[in-house]
Amino acid sequence: MHLAAHFPGVNSTTVWSDPRSGSQIDFASFEHLARTAERGKFDFFFLAEGLRLREYDGRVHDLDVVGRPESLTVLNALAAVTDRLGLAATVNATFNEPYELARRFATLDHLSGGRAAWNVVTSSDAFTGENFRRGGFLDRADRYTRAAEFVSTARELWDSWTPDGTPRPFAHRGQHFDISGEFTLPRSPQGHPVVIQAGDSDEGRDFAASAADVIFTRHGTLEAGRTFYADIKGRLAAYGRGPDDLKIMPGARAVVADTDEEAQEYAAGIRRLQVSPQNAILALEQVWGRDLSSYDPDGPFPAIDPDPDSEFAQGRVRIADPFAVAARWRALSEEKGLSIRETVIETTTRQSFVGSPETVATEMTDFVDRRAADGFILVPHLTPGGLDDFVDRVVPLLQERGAFRSEYTGSTLRAHLGLPEPVWKG
Repeated sequence: MHLAAHFPGVNSTTVWSDPRSGSQIDFASFEHLARTAERGKFDFFFLAEGLRLREYDGRVHDLDVVGRPESLTVLNALAAVTDRLGLAATVNATFNEPYELARRFATLDHLSGGRAAWNVVTSSDAFTGENFRRGGFLDRADRYTRAAEFVSTARELWDSWTPDGTPRPFAHRGQHFDISGEFTLPRSPQGHPVVIQAGDSDEGRDFAASAADVIFTRHGTLEAGRTFYADIKGRLAAYGRGPDDLKIMPGARAVVADTDEEAQEYAAGIRRLQVSPQNAILALEQVWGRDLSSYDPDGPFPAIDPDPDSEFAQGRVRIADPFAVAARWRALSEEKGLSIRETVIETTTRQSFVGSPETVATEMTDFVDRRAADGFILVPHLTPGGLDDFVDRVVPLLQERGAFRSEYTGSTLRAHLGLPEPVWKG
């Protein structure tokens, strides 16, 4: 089993009203969670990206987190206070250039001794793009073609030094990039930084199968996970890759207590705090594309239809088919007699492992054994101590059962993940 830690502090994941919640921008918070993950022998520590403050109806959204540091800067600092833990940054391929980004990741890889990872994301969002000189220029259909060329170009740059440390000129001429020159850094201890990808469209799946080392997925339930796992692993052969060349790691949460009953009660309380009345209406507005602040979150759904062309919510992923989502939510509400808030809670819960330490360890192991995932990226509900209980109480059980490492056996992230070092292409 592979395990990673996702630093919370965005959206409604973190329960800010809990007195144990700390700052999402203080370095001490990043350090605490990273040290906890390394103490638990996790594969890597994962940071998301936020390139613009989200807005609703033209105003900065006051339920979101204001303040998100640049990921690579944070991870370079964490490289100095960790020894083995992988360090993964989410960086957009749409609003960056291959030479600059390849150099920044190569720097992290060298400073950390081969522990860097790049979570490749794309965007066709003109709202976010307004912060950049290329705001909104990229058609949605071109996102993955540019990202695929971006990754391949970065790998050409990382390969432009020979394994014995000799620099060689590079030249790349393609649809999106035309660059030449000399790269400033030799190959790192793991050859290339690990590449992570999180897209779920058909194009995103093909991109992951062709270019990624890890895929971060939202397919959390056992059956959905098994279907996704089989689909992704089945695409690898077309790109000359084997099943172990790409690790599938869904996002998940773990809620641990002394008994299963206590854990279930605790988890239900967490979800009600995460989906507050205000956040329930927010979730509704994301689908409907309208100001629904006058509706009662403990009441019924709006009778009006969504506005598919709305610009009401800016900076979030657009719902592909808001009419289908609205119909599904209404049907569930009517079938079970659920309010808006109760429906949002039921329909937005990710894969969760809830129970005693023994129950959580058993369910996670079963999930991996049944080929629904290769491991998990755990998203705690508290910043920064949300993984303390899991590391102290569940990890030892996973280790006793032989489902998870007791010690690191390598020094690089590729070694942790069981990935081969890239073959140098001179």
